[in-house]
Amino acid sequence: MDTKAASINSVIPPPVQFNFAAHLFALNAARTEKPAYIDDHTTLAYGELETRARRFASVLRALGVHAEQRILLVMLDTVELPVAFLGALLAGVVPVIVNTLLTAADYAYMLAHSRARVVIVSGAVLPAVKPALDQAGCEDCTLVVSQPLADRSTETSLRTLIDNAAPAAHIAPTSADDIAFWLYSSGSTGKPKGTVHTHANLYWTVETYAKPILGIRETDVVFSAAKLFFAYGLGNALSFPLSVGATTVLMAERPTANAVFARLVQHRPTVFYGVPTLYASMMASPSLPARADVALRVCTSAGEALPREIGERFRQHFGSDILDGLGSTEMLHIFLSNRPGDVEYGTTGRPVPGYDVELRDESGQLVADGEIGDLYIRGPSAALMYWNNREKSRATFLGDWVKSGDKYRRLPGGCYVYAGRSDDMLKVSGQYVSPIEVEMVLVQHEAVLEAAVIGVEQNGLVKTCAFVVLKRERRAECAEPDTMAATLKAFVKTRLAPHKYPRDILFVDDLPKTATGKIQRFRLREQFQSPP
Repeated sequence: MDTKAASINSVIPPPVQFNFAAHLFALNAARTEKPAYIDDHTTLAYGELETRARRFASVLRALGVHAEQRILLVMLDTVELPVAFLGALLAGVVPVIVNTLLTAADYAYMLAHSRARVVIVSGAVLPAVKPALDQAGCEDCTLVVSQPLADRSTETSLRTLIDNAAPAAHIAPTSADDIAFWLYSSGSTGKPKGTVHTHANLYWTVETYAKPILGIRETDVVFSAAKLFFAYGLGNALSFPLSVGATTVLMAERPTANAVFARLVQHRPTVFYGVPTLYASMMASPSLPARADVALRVCTSAGEALPREIGERFRQHFGSDILDGLGSTEMLHIFLSNRPGDVEYGTTGRPVPGYDVELRDESGQLVADGEIGDLYIRGPSAALMYWNNREKSRATFLGDWVKSGDKYRRLPGGCYVYAGRSDDMLKVSGQYVSPIEVEMVLVQHEAVLEAAVIGVEQNGLVKTCAFVVLKRERRAECAEPDTMAATLKAFVKTRLAPHKYPRDILFVDDLPKTATGKIQRFRLREQFQSPP
């Protein structure tokens, strides 16, 4: 089974000499006074965004950073982050945006691995980053603080450096295929991998997804709960809106339901980007705003499969669809997606035009519709490699194709249904079970807010175990957990094959998640204790 996506021959490719930041500023040359970013404290117009990015390019040169060298950005979502990212691209320097929720050991690894010449860090993250510099032995790495804390006045301030620099007149003569930036992929199966992307990759995600699928336009106000340090968030809040002259709302704090509601009501974004666990939390909140209080036109979801019930309830309440899609750090943004007017909740939609998708079995052969296979993608935004990791690069980047590590099945109508990560698939009674499939059924029960399913070995056999978070108003029923567990098991049995129902159900207050809201099943496996 080979699904060939629609052609992108109608899209004009970027020229050979191409700098994505310069491209964005040229597109917005007539919008100098229009707000590009609104964060918790500042509004930054397009003209000032370009000026400050050019000033930052000068700062990098003054600090002795040369083209193709790396800088590490450990920054909260404020206006300083796009300034630093775009300024680095203008200078031909390679920004490496990293998660702001990591440990000193994680940052030490990334500093040493990237050989960053400068690290820019928000004041709130400085306590984790500063010891990392010593651990990594980065004596020649310059530390710069963005938005320093009151008691950190001795640190070099990014704002001061930019204010005192002249805007760079020279733009690095980069090519479309030059390395533009890195993102570190998940380290759940080992050390994080430095995923290397080009200037053209950013361009292609705009032309294949943002414009034709989202229909993003200049009049939009966009807000992404996913942070800029993720591939999903970087497209949502930087390359997409800046490519059409839209306005972006940034939020430095954690994306809780109440924090999101405050921005939806205050700034009335028309485009919102979230993740399934956030949407579930929003729909379960007593503070959910009324449809009239928001201005949502279209919403997206990525990271994990969006439960059908959540999408349908969201549409009923807000009158706006959630376009569930699949992207990856390696492909930079979404390549499988539902689209306006063609939403099938419970699926990840169809291939985005410009991307080819195949499902293959363990021997590399194409699988038939309805069968679960490994997902392979081919498209113009694929990363070049994992930096300094030949083994992982060769296992993932296979000629034109990228092996995603996801399991999927294709419905006869052409939509794709997520079956979980390859490492999470379970073999129960000799038959494969997708944890995602079981979780999707569990969350359909009126008492369940969230669920995660793992496999555990008991007496040499793999059994399924579900961790369930009940809705707040139903948690009192956990006083009789056996009764509720029996109810949920019976519920699953009526909807799935007998071997798929969870043999054990444990009730918990919450599930361990990444900063993007992905459930960390490996932590549940570590914590699991077989019930007596």
